[in-house]
Amino acid sequence: MRRSFAALVDGLVNRVRSARDDRGWTQAELARRMGVSRKTVNTVENGVFAPSVIVALKFSAALEVPVEELFLLGSGEEGEEGEA
Repeated sequence: MRRSFAALVDGLVNRVRSARDDRGWTQAELARRMGVSRKTVNTVENGVFAPSVIVALKFSAALEVPVEELFLLGSGEEGEEGEA
């Protein structure tokens, strides 16, 4: 059976906060490096919104981490860092 888009977004594992913390950066520093607002970083980190493809790629480039390591669809069984 196909899962709805909403169900896929709910299962999104987000590791942005962990990657940012590993670098000792604030949300404001990451936002500056990405060319987005701090609020964008905050809402993605906290799972309020799933990032667009473009924003996900900006996270990947700024953090120098493959996008599939920052965002992946999971069952909720892995250590979901960055979930609200």
